[in-house]
Amino acid sequence: MPSSLSAAASMALIALITLLSVSTITQPVHATALTYNVAAHEKACFYTWADVPKKKIAFYFAVQSGGSFDIDVEVKDPSDKQILALEKERQGDYVFTANQVGEYSFCFSNDMSTFAEKVVDFEISVEHEKRSAQAEAAEKGTGPQAKAQAMDEVLFRLTGQLSHVDRVQRYFKTRSSRSFATVISTESRIFWFSLTESALIVVMSALQVFVVRTFFSSSKRSYV
Repeated sequence: MPSSLSAAASMALIALITLLSVSTITQPVHATALTYNVAAHEKACFYTWADVPKKKIAFYFAVQSGGSFDIDVEVKDPSDKQILALEKERQGDYVFTANQVGEYSFCFSNDMSTFAEKVVDFEISVEHEKRSAQAEAAEKGTGPQAKAQAMDEVLFRLTGQLSHVDRVQRYFKTRSSRSFATVISTESRIFWFSLTESALIVVMSALQVFVVRTFFSSSKRSYV
């Protein structure tokens, strides 16, 4: 009985050491996912901070509804240098390296629209991909650090696969939102077209009655 308890305690200690090792090796990832309504003639900017150089910044956006589902996008670095400039884009997925320390701006501009607001779904994530010397050295060994590094690699691959699944879900969400907006717009057009057609039919009927009455009145006066 005591031997089984000691074995269980040893396994728990090894698991704790492994988790602590993974937590020290794994690099943090900061991500922000938002949905924002960009009004007509509005320019909305969002910011993220890179505390060390060579960080990877991933930027994803998609226009869910409004107008022609397009918007202007501009990304600038801390020195106000333009990194990305897009006009009338519906969606995009970009990754770039933050070579400078400081604040990076991500701006959406809806100046081309006169009255329609745009619903934009976007995500900004910052990840430090530079691996530590301790992690690289752990790959060459067979101790707990090497096992923790192997677990870290597995978790990294799983994170990549989950990110791919998340992006596929966003794609279908965007398609669903745009299809729904198209259906609403089509229903509105059908309603107004039917109303206009009914009004034209009433006007044509009244005009025909007027023409027929005028014709018979003129014929009667001529006969007399």
